[in-house]
Amino acid sequence: MMNAVADDEFESVLWIARECYVYRLPPRTSSAGYKAAEWGDMEAFLWKGRLRILERGSENDPTNSTKCFIRLEDADTGELFANCPYTLDGKSVEPVLDSSRYYVIRVEDATTGQRAFLGMGFPERSDSFDFNVALQDWTKRQRNTTKREDVDQGPSPHIPSGPKRDFSLKEGQTISISFGGGHGNRSTSSTTKKSTGSAASDALVPPLLPPPPPPPRK
Repeated sequence: MMNAVADDEFESVLWIARECYVYRLPPRTSSAGYKAAEWGDMEAFLWKGRLRILERGSENDPTNSTKCFIRLEDADTGELFANCPYTLDGKSVEPVLDSSRYYVIRVEDATTGQRAFLGMGFPERSDSFDFNVALQDWTKRQRNTTKREDVDQGPSPHIPSGPKRDFSLKEGQTISISFGGGHGNRSTSSTTKKSTGSAASDALVPPLLPPPPPPPRK
């Protein structure tokens, strides 16, 4: 049986099949995959009941990640027959090669941790389709959650990697700036000498001329 839900945990039902069948698997003869035709008489099923896909998580989990379980239960009493913890790699549920309605599921005892493989099928293809959609939706949400967590923990993609480089000008260092009209390059210095610059400016400016004399009086 599954453990009881703690106070800070939540559990929601993702999908319910009112009827499904469970089969005992014969020894596997090939690594190519399972075939429902090898299970014998499909009317001689091991168990019949309902299937529920449950999602369980914690309200205190900052990653918002959850776990998924496929529960096989008695349709009337809800008594657990088998529990299949669903994994992101999909290895806990394997479709057969010769039918779209049958699967091989890996069930696990929550107390002992023992695992076993069982055949499982639905009476209608629409049930099998909805079963797949529910599992795919949960898988997609979990992978998106994992991606967001990786982005939050990783460095910003806009910050270049590697050590910081100092591009500031050192004392006495100059840079060249090319102007559009260009007759060569002009350079500007990172340091200024006020006295030299002032003297040079005075030498280049001509003295002011006196105003013109007033016109003679008549």
